[in-house]
Amino acid sequence: MAEFKKVKMIVFLVGSTLLITFVFYFYQILYTPNILVDTSDRLFVIKSGSTYRQVLSDLHEQRFVNDMVSFGFLARLKNFDRKIQPGRYLLRRDMTNLQAIDALMGGRREAVSITFTNVRLLSDLADRITKDIGVTEKEFQESLDDFIRTNDQGFTRENVLCMFIPNTYEVYFNVVPQELVARMNNEYKRFWTADRKAKAEAIGLSSIEVSILASIVQAETIKGDEAPIVAGLYLNRLKKKIPLQADPTLVYAAGDFTIKRVLDKHKEIDSPYNTYKNAGLPPGPINMPSIANIDAVLNAAQHDFLYMCAREDFSGYHNFARTLREHNQNAARYQRALTIEQRKGAALRARKK
Repeated sequence: MAEFKKVKMIVFLVGSTLLITFVFYFYQILYTPNILVDTSDRLFVIKSGSTYRQVLSDLHEQRFVNDMVSFGFLARLKNFDRKIQPGRYLLRRDMTNLQAIDALMGGRREAVSITFTNVRLLSDLADRITKDIGVTEKEFQESLDDFIRTNDQGFTRENVLCMFIPNTYEVYFNVVPQELVARMNNEYKRFWTADRKAKAEAIGLSSIEVSILASIVQAETIKGDEAPIVAGLYLNRLKKKIPLQADPTLVYAAGDFTIKRVLDKHKEIDSPYNTYKNAGLPPGPINMPSIANIDAVLNAAQHDFLYMCAREDFSGYHNFARTLREHNQNAARYQRALTIEQRKGAALRARKK
């Protein structure tokens, strides 16, 4: 009897020890910090098509998880292996396994900011817009091509850049390509408020035409306060059916953006973007116009200028003229000033030698 009690006591002690050990270990699995221990918060990316093994491997290799055994054990208990959701997730310093797995399973994805400005060509846009998301340039371009084929808003391959209003937008890392294009189209529609549409109608242009003209204004002047004057000048030419004769359109037509000075030979380029040969607006924008320049067109200055020429003080501003004679006088002053500057530069370089 005494022997039985002794065995019973040993079994009880061993069982209690095992139970306490198991409870303590399970408590550690659930509540002990195991994520980014002694480091700072970081974003963890689960790429589209990632398997459970790949996710665990990434967590280990990127040093997110301190103890992979306990993390993997709890992850399977919570069926994380069956609920992999692509996205970017913020994992915080000293998170527990439970907190981290709940974050990865709960769909609390971190939004990604995408920004695109100063885009000149549609091909440049694909790189900018997909840089930090799970969509490839090829997927984006294919979805955009589908949109161009099916849209009823007047967008073509030549003018679809007008749909992208340069700004910063938040999307999820795993946004699908079609959703990304649709989102940009919705942002375009949101931008074109009733007020902006009314202003476009008042100057006789569609929203797409406003953006095309704004792209020319943007290429002509870097001075924000001058943009409405330049816009008014081109609107005057459009109303009078005078070719715009905008030098930046020749640079675009040539496809050589290193051109600093437009020459007579450039005016002979056979292209719908040659606004010396063709009256009216070109078929598409020559860059992605900023919101400021779009609004400069919508709020164009009222005047009767038809000509513009860079100022002779090289300030970046322009002299405006109503007549060709006045314009030629402005151009002559600029050419004289340019010649003097070139001579000064040549003399300075000679002295340095």
